Parts: sequence; C-alpha cells; structure tokens
Amino acid sequence: MSPSAPSLLSPVTVIVVTYNSAHCLAALHPLLQHCPHLIVSDNASGDDTAAQAQARWPQATVLAHERNLGFGAANNRALAQVQTPFALLLNPDCEMSEAQLEQLLAAADQFPEAAMLAPQLVDAHGQPEVNYRWPSTLWVSKGPAASGPASVGFVCGAAMLLRMSTCRSTGFFDETFFLYYEDDDLCLRFFQAGLPMVIVPQVQALHRSRGSVKGKSPWRSEYWRGYHHAQSKITFVAKHFGGHEASKKRHRLIGVTTLALCIRVLLPSPKHIARMVGRFRGLINYQNPFQ
Repeated sequence: MSPSAPSLLSPVTVIVVTYNSAHCLAALHPLLQHCPHLIVSDNASGDDTAAQAQARWPQATVLAHERNLGFGAANNRALAQVQTPFALLLNPDCEMSEAQLEQLLAAADQFPEAAMLAPQLVDAHGQPEVNYRWPSTLWVSKGPAASGPASVGFVCGAAMLLRMSTCRSTGFFDETFFLYYEDDDLCLRFFQAGLPMVIVPQVQALHRSRGSVKGKSPWRSEYWRGYHHAQSKITFVAKHFGGHEASKKRHRLIGVTTLALCIRVLLPSPKHIARMVGRFRGLINYQNPFQ
C-alpha cells in the first residue's frame, strides 16, 4: 500500500525522534513506508539521519534541528504539528508492524476514555520487558503481568499512542528533562489528572534497548547516558518531592556511585566505567532547575 492510498493508519501521525540513528532506518521501514502521516524530529545528527529519512520516506515531514534539543523537546516540536486524532511516539530502536499499529488504534477505539495506550515491549529474544507499572511515587507494583488490556500508571516512552484531543489539555513533555525521566513525569501528570493509560499486551513491539544512538565514540555515548540519567533522576525528585528530598537523593547517589565506580575499576568494563563516570559527573554538577 502506498502512503497516498486509503489507509487504516490515516488517523495517526507517527513521530520518531532521532539522534545519530541512520542505522535504525531500515528496521523502521516496514511500518513507516505505510504511514501517511510521519514526522521525523532529528536532533542535529552527524550521520546524515535527516537526509536519509527524507529520501526513504518522501511523505515524511523532517524537522532537522540545528542542535540537540533533547528527547522531550524534539517530541514537543513534532507534536505541535500533528493534525490527526492520534500520535504514536516511537523510538528509533523500537519496531512495530503495520498490523500491530492497526491493532493499537483498534484498542483506542475500544477504550475511548484512554488518553494514552501502549504495546507490550519485548526484547530481541521475544521476552517481555517491564514497560508499564503503577506510579513508583505511590506504591510498588506487584502481581503477574497483564493478560489483557489494563489501566496502568506508567508506560515507557519508547512506544506510546497519544489521543491528541485529551492530551493537549495536560500538555506534553516538560523540557526541563533533557533525556530520561520525561516519560515518568508525563505519565505521573496524566495519572494525577485522572487521564487513563492502557497497556495492550496483545500488541507487541520489538525494543532494541539503547540501540537508537550509534556514534564514532561509544564510550562517550555511555558517559552522556550516565550524566543525563543522573541529572534527570534528581530533577524528577526535585519537581515532585521538593528540593530537600532531591538534595538527600543526590548525596545518597554520590555515595552509591562512588562505590560502584570503585568496583568497576577493579572489574574493568570500559562501557560501564564510562557510564559511571558520567553519572558521577552529572551528580556533582547538578543544579536544581526549580530553585
């Protein structure tokens, strides 16, 4: 089916935020070639991702940002242009088929009160990932995995279908979070606003976790993963629990990270050492954006 032909995917705009993600485009093609509404929001990739995406999917709107805006901000720029009833946020390392997206849209029709729906993420071996839970700010999730559609308090941002008419009332991503925890914050705000989020386990999406970025220096990428994860973790605590709790959390994590870094040095793993160094630096440099 060509993107211009009648399609069951007409009600949805697929949004893919990329950063040095050219190696992911071929795996995304089986779905995206069928999507009449597609936005690629590229965070100043150095591997020609934006140009390759435009050449591969002529129907796509490609937003080629001059700098790396961060995950949430790049999604927001794309969401501002959506004219369809739904938007699917799909990570470059997350693969769905045309049929799977159609199933997710059918579930959205079945549950018209749901503001957000998500598939079950599975790893490269087909094993389910824990991509949904109740808000960790309230209680720890327990019990078996969902066997059918279920209301939840959090879904992973790697793949989430948004009902635009409902979500616009709450707003989208808080751009204070550059990378990581922006989905935790968004889902917590949905939960607090009483906006239902539904996991649909019958729909599965392959998630090649941490496979969306491929640069010339993998150790540098791991360093920045650790840096931004640490900063966003404390920012989440600061926003939802206050500066005092954030300060306590920061000091605890500095101690834990110092110990973990010592262990990593004794059991050398360059990738993990780079990530731990980044985490330590992120904690040391942290400044509360809400003060």
